[in-house]
Amino acid sequence: MALANAFYSTFAKRNSVFVTSIFAGAFAFNVGFDVAVTSFWDRWNQGKQWKDIRSRYIQEESDS
Repeated sequence: MALANAFYSTFAKRNSVFVTSIFAGAFAFNVGFDVAVTSFWDRWNQGKQWKDIRSRYIQEESDS
């Protein structure tokens, strides 16, 4: 019961604080999920992406 009272008094007592905490939590989840999925995708497709094989096809120009 103490946990519920602490949650209510901290987040849900005022609607503006509740809505702000929902938006902040959704934003944090979005950023975390994006980082996790991008990391997984890069590991899963390592060696198949343009950033991995670019050096095979493009030669850097030198200033001679």
